[in-house]
Amino acid sequence: MDQGSLRERKQQRSREAIVEAAHALFEERGFDKVTVADIAERAQVGRATFFRYFGDKQEVVFADGGDLEAVLAEAAELPAEGPIGESLSAALAVARRIVVSYVRRITADPAAYTRHERLVASHPELLARGLTKQRRYVELLRDLLAGQGAGGEIAAIAAEIGLAAYYAGRELVDDDPVRLPAAVESVFDRLS
Repeated sequence: MDQGSLRERKQQRSREAIVEAAHALFEERGFDKVTVADIAERAQVGRATFFRYFGDKQEVVFADGGDLEAVLAEAAELPAEGPIGESLSAALAVARRIVVSYVRRITADPAAYTRHERLVASHPELLARGLTKQRRYVELLRDLLAGQGAGGEIAAIAAEIGLAAYYAGRELVDDDPVRLPAAVESVFDRLS
């Protein structure tokens, strides 16, 4: 076993311990009453280790953002079904695959998804951070579509529609994580 993989596993365990500790503390005490020092102590890491992975405690709330990056990385590895070019329907087909895959990942644990959404909804600063993160996700999706040959406007439109499909799906099922992936699929179906 090489040193790099051992080191990577140790780093992943530290990051996961921080996330688990933070979420447990947020649940026990409430977001506002938890400090970075509390999280580090519960995770049995130093504050410097916390800051190696997260800029602040708000960032821990959105630790699942790596799921989208993983989905995008997987999508980038898949062969294109054909040239996207100026075809909005081709770009939407790729966006659909990515958005639905992401939604399945974030709702795989329905209770965790519900806790996350409740926490974010109850803190304006987390809502603002969430919107910033979503804009970043749209940029990443747009860049992936452009990298697969979509024209600039087509990539931008398809990425924005992907985010809108997620929100429309949430509305259709009152943000029920069990039904959300199918609802997002349904939104994309209606766009065809």
